[in-house]
Amino acid sequence: MSYNASDQPGNSQGVRELEDIPSVEVISRAAVMLMSAAAERLGLADEDPDTSPHRDLDEARRLITALAGLITASAEYLGMHAAPLRDGLQSLQKAFREASAMPDAPGQGPGEKYTGPVA
Repeated sequence: MSYNASDQPGNSQGVRELEDIPSVEVISRAAVMLMSAAAERLGLADEDPDTSPHRDLDEARRLITALAGLITASAEYLGMHAAPLRDGLQSLQKAFREASAMPDAPGQGPGEKYTGPVA
């Protein structure tokens, strides 16, 4: 039995079947979701990240590490999408380091076991 999202009530005709979405798009969407969630957990969506009620560095670490693993493992398939995703990851890693009261040693920050140390 095949799952068809468009057969579900409330879904529009514009919904695409998962099997019709190219793998690079699925990977990129997952990466963007992880990036967005990590940015939220770093408080970057708020005017003052230091006082953000959404800031949770433990959660941010997990999301950034998952993002690093996904991007590193998928780099060969991402083509032109790889560089912007790596840049976004590196920005999050730097933001995490800046937000930390006691920054991790070089190479020990979130995702750095996959990407190497971030300066």
